[in-house]
Amino acid sequence: MKIVLIAIVIGMAVLLGISSCATVPSGPLSEGEVRLLSMQVPEGGTLRLGMGYDINIIFEAEGSPEIKRACFSWSGDGPYCSKLNDVKYGLTRGNFTARITAPPLSGSYYLECYAEYSRGKGTVRTNVLSSHVYSMY
Repeated sequence: MKIVLIAIVIGMAVLLGISSCATVPSGPLSEGEVRLLSMQVPEGGTLRLGMGYDINIIFEAEGSPEIKRACFSWSGDGPYCSKLNDVKYGLTRGNFTARITAPPLSGSYYLECYAEYSRGKGTVRTNVLSSHVYSMY
């Protein structure tokens, strides 16, 4: 019975983790603006405790603003910010990866992400993306 329950919980976590949720504002971007579109969590959203993972973020930008770092929260715990790896700008969409470490406790979490970028003389935050993930041994 316990094994069946664990299998059901993991199955639900995988299904929810595969698709990330985001309330993405619509409309045109202004010059230098960045909007996050989606994040791709590896392992189908089932992460091992304390292990490091590269999260791929898809974004759109007007121009090529300097995206400085990505910040993550685990169900409100955070933010934990990291440098970006491999930022690629495209004609309409780009992507970058950022390294995260799974939380130290097992359970179900909402992984939230935003990026910080330079705009004018200051630093601005993007919209927030979230994805349901499960952390286990």
